[in-house]
Amino acid sequence: MEGQSSRIPDPDPPAPAARVRTRPDPFLIACRCFSIITSIAAILCIAVNVLSAVRSFKNGSDIFDGIFRCYAVVIAVFVVVAETEWEFITKFWKVLEYWAGRGMLQIFVAVMTRAYPEYLKDREELFLLQSISSYLLLACGAVYIISGLFCIGMVKRARQKKELSREQAIKHLEELEKRREELESLLVPAEV
Repeated sequence: MEGQSSRIPDPDPPAPAARVRTRPDPFLIACRCFSIITSIAAILCIAVNVLSAVRSFKNGSDIFDGIFRCYAVVIAVFVVVAETEWEFITKFWKVLEYWAGRGMLQIFVAVMTRAYPEYLKDREELFLLQSISSYLLLACGAVYIISGLFCIGMVKRARQKKELSREQAIKHLEELEKRREELESLLVPAEV
């Protein structure tokens, strides 16, 4: 036995870490879908207000309605931008970060879009588009206010933060696994 080397065979190298798969959060998916619906409603309000403003300025008889519609367009653009949750906007307008504030702004745009409906009676398609867009945005605003009162926005922000930290941890784990494989390849003796 003395002639034999007491070399212990190398254990099997550890199996590479299984790729971590995470399922998207259904709550965040529902929030994104609702945000898209709200953006579409706001874009419809923009279109209606632009068409109404052009009509008002062409007639020349109701300049004030045209100016009113221009303000509605500008505020509706803020609604669309607020739905993107762009940090630049929420940094300067903190009220748009909170769902109750966002809902009130959406309801305001819906009311502005719906204002002065009597002169659109002769243009049925524009009146129909005005009604659909304003009521849809009104409903979205109401949902935002109710959800804001129940602090659903805080739940969403907490879940987004958790999802972001999970994604960063997975990325870090993958980088560590890659580095481990590189180091293991350096330890393997070169075959001659």
